[in-house]
Amino acid sequence: MRYFVHIGYNGLNYSGWQKQPGVMNVQGILEKALSSVLKTPVFIIGCGRTDAQVHASQFFFHMDVEQAWDFDLMFRLNKLLPGNIAVFDIIPMDGMQHARFDAVQRSYDYFIHTYKNPFLNGLSSFYLVDHLDFDKMKQAAALLPNYNDYRSFCTSPDKYEHTLCYVKSASLSVDESGDHLRFQISSNRFLSKMIRIIMGQLLKIGKGVLSVDEFESYLIDKRTPELITPAHPQGLYLSKVTYPYLNLPPRQQFSAILQKQADTSWQRL
Repeated sequence: MRYFVHIGYNGLNYSGWQKQPGVMNVQGILEKALSSVLKTPVFIIGCGRTDAQVHASQFFFHMDVEQAWDFDLMFRLNKLLPGNIAVFDIIPMDGMQHARFDAVQRSYDYFIHTYKNPFLNGLSSFYLVDHLDFDKMKQAAALLPNYNDYRSFCTSPDKYEHTLCYVKSASLSVDESGDHLRFQISSNRFLSKMIRIIMGQLLKIGKGVLSVDEFESYLIDKRTPELITPAHPQGLYLSKVTYPYLNLPPRQQFSAILQKQADTSWQRL
């Protein structure tokens, strides 16, 4: 029988989701825990791939398990898994639904703080900058849903069959103090390091290094910038994954500090 498993993880100590030899990865940790608890080899397929040190406040994978279990699997998994990975739900499916290919929308949040804060270390990206031009950054972010080809904002565009991404929404927010930024974007798919590259370009616009027109020209001409500078990975969260048949709210959106800000003090620019 196929099951969808709803999880979240802090990716700071992992080299991404995907299983690979010789490095810490989330997929490998989960497969080892599942195989141990169910006493049979278990292989899982995730809803996507997150880069090294990137977090997921909502993530799904599917697994096929022939023999039903007669115990609280979620309890045992959470007891065995490290503290930076949590299982929220185990959902039996009525067919062969696919965690990766069936997803119709993915949403990401990217957080930045502009002063050194030890309590945000690893949870938000630190950039020691001031006097960012928020209005121009907002103008650039608002352009993204107008374009579908993101070849210019990808590290390896030729490895894909195509570079079309249908961005549904993109916005930039700032807290009352102006010290914390939050970039949100939703699309049917994302390319390699696409969000971090876009965030890097938005920071250049905020610092006056890049104009909004130049930013848009990359999208129009589908040309790659001469210098690609992806933003740091630690501020990026996969925050929502939606399926035609499954649309669960995230169990834990962000860290307690970031969540409080998100609920009480973020203002749309």
